[in-house]
Amino acid sequence: MATLREIRDRIGSIKNTEKITRAMKMIASVKFRKAQQNVVAARPYARKISDILRHLIPTIESFDNELLKQREIKKVCVVVIAADRGLCGSFNTNLLKVANTIINEKYGEYLKSHDLTIFPIGKKAYDHYSKRNYDLYARSINVFDKLLFADAQNIVKEIIKGYIEKRFDKVVIIYNEFKNVVQSKTVEEQFLPIPPFEAAEGEKSKVSNYIFEPSSLEIVNNLLPRHLNTQIWRILLESFASEQAARMTAMDAATTNANDLVKSLNLSYNRARQAKITTEILEIVGGAEALKAS
Repeated sequence: MATLREIRDRIGSIKNTEKITRAMKMIASVKFRKAQQNVVAARPYARKISDILRHLIPTIESFDNELLKQREIKKVCVVVIAADRGLCGSFNTNLLKVANTIINEKYGEYLKSHDLTIFPIGKKAYDHYSKRNYDLYARSINVFDKLLFADAQNIVKEIIKGYIEKRFDKVVIIYNEFKNVVQSKTVEEQFLPIPPFEAAEGEKSKVSNYIFEPSSLEIVNNLLPRHLNTQIWRILLESFASEQAARMTAMDAATTNANDLVKSLNLSYNRARQAKITTEILEIVGGAEALKAS
């Protein structure tokens, strides 16, 4: 049985841990609220650029752009977006598990022939794939410490460079899409070549009635890089919001567990203390009786 001092030391240690988890929960809550606002603000902008491209591209005759061109897929690049830090529950574990399943089931033939490369974003993703000898095209770590739009632009530049140089013919992104505080969904999206934009029935004739200045072609060529930058920015925000929600939930559970454990240890401490006091009283009474008898 543990001594009173051991129980007391353990209670003090758990209380210190509880202070840390409570503080981490508060920090995650603040970051989550800001991240949620950013996600809500980014989604309409990304959706609007996609709508403009979907309306314009079908109206352009003989449009030829390397980012849209469908070519034979000989090599694949998988961009996996995880967190830079842990202590966020099963956020990273579940994401990497789903990512590995997708890689093995959908792109297993490319993996076996060494025609699949990984672009990990986030330290946890990089650590996971670098230790397992995957072919890494590039990496981007510590981007979530101070997430900036410039980070998204740098990632897009790196991806486009490899795609134009034909180091891969298809790029897919696997990340956690934010749903709400208690739920996120791991999704796979094709990034390059940009999926075909098909205008709805009647939209082509409707848009063709407009005169564009500059031309539709110039507008589209200018919007395509912006579209890619915006999509990556939105995805990074989605992942960051999901991470902070997961960390907030995990730290809340850890704080609750610490409080429950302290209550249990306090009960054990009081029982042990009472038992010690009772034993001391019995020893005193026994000694007094022995003195009387002598």
